[in-house]
Amino acid sequence: MRLSAKRRGMWNGYLNLHLQGPTSTLFAGQGRVDVVRLGQGEPIVLVPGLAGGWKLVAPLARRLAKDHEVILFGLRGDDGIVGAPRPASVDEYATDLAEMIGHLGLERPTVMGVSFGGAVALKLAVERPNLVGSLIVQGAEATFHSGLGARIAKGVLERFPLPMDNRFVNQFFNLLHGAKPESEALADFVVERCWETDQSVMAGRLQALESFDVSEALWRIDAPTLVLAGTKDVVVPPARQEALAKAIAGSRFHAIEGAGHIAFLTHGADTVREVTRLIRDQHPAAC
Repeated sequence: MRLSAKRRGMWNGYLNLHLQGPTSTLFAGQGRVDVVRLGQGEPIVLVPGLAGGWKLVAPLARRLAKDHEVILFGLRGDDGIVGAPRPASVDEYATDLAEMIGHLGLERPTVMGVSFGGAVALKLAVERPNLVGSLIVQGAEATFHSGLGARIAKGVLERFPLPMDNRFVNQFFNLLHGAKPESEALADFVVERCWETDQSVMAGRLQALESFDVSEALWRIDAPTLVLAGTKDVVVPPARQEALAKAIAGSRFHAIEGAGHIAFLTHGADTVREVTRLIRDQHPAAC
């Protein structure tokens, strides 16, 4: 399911970030992650999800970069380097994130994580609350519910090489939209970005989620928090995301009507509005 040349051109603008390009940052003994910075203003660290890396969240980054500095954080394993060390737990991904924040000299930035990145952001916020100025999560919850679908997905990803051009397999990615994709171009963009993450990396992250549980530590979060949920999210139902918001003191929950698990793509304007609102409340002079 490759993009045609015409439709590829429609989306290439999201990947051309008009910077010096991705900056490879080496963390001693832990491997490599990509860090991309764009825009100016109050910093927002954007943590991507299970698959697709920073390129999948690039459209949201470009929207946010009109008024903020956005730091796109590439998870270890998304660089495609064979044999490179990969985190075995959400804790290790959060440690990578903490080291990146320290390396760049960021002082309590806004940290926004989507899907798996939301789990990483939550782990950082409970383990290193002094590093997070504001917290935003979308498509995540405090503990992983390992349903039949997740167990099947992990088993298949671990055992069977899957072709990225198989239309039947790729139909599962359409579930991320929550409804029929608004365009074939967007559907193809999501599929191509997701397959840029090796399926063994996806399986490893699903495995890491099985031991993820911060439900008893949410009281440690010391930052204004926004929980965003698509009303049609079938991966993490909105009721469970609302429960997360209720468990974090002083947090705010916002449901994005009609959105699925990738609301940051399909409902980018709504997402940016809510993110900007949170930052404006904390830094009135910055917006």
